[in-house]
Amino acid sequence: MLVAMSKVTRQGQISVPAEVRRDLGVRAGTELVWDRQANGDYVVRAKRFTLDDLHDLLGVSSVRLTDKELKDARHEFLGSRMKRL
Repeated sequence: MLVAMSKVTRQGQISVPAEVRRDLGVRAGTELVWDRQANGDYVVRAKRFTLDDLHDLLGVSSVRLTDKELKDARHEFLGSRMKRL
């Protein structure tokens, strides 16, 4: 299903249509990953941080949370993020 189209500029740049940015959660500064499939098609996705990336960024934490506290914090974060979209 065709969602949107972009045009490549002379400098090789493209604009990501607003609907696609919303669907992917893309904002200014978001890195896009281009994967080539076995059939030659490309799939574009927003880069997501891994746990290793987060650990490198934050370092070792002295805060200890229970499983319930972590789950509640995750739900609160995701709920607040959905409100911004």
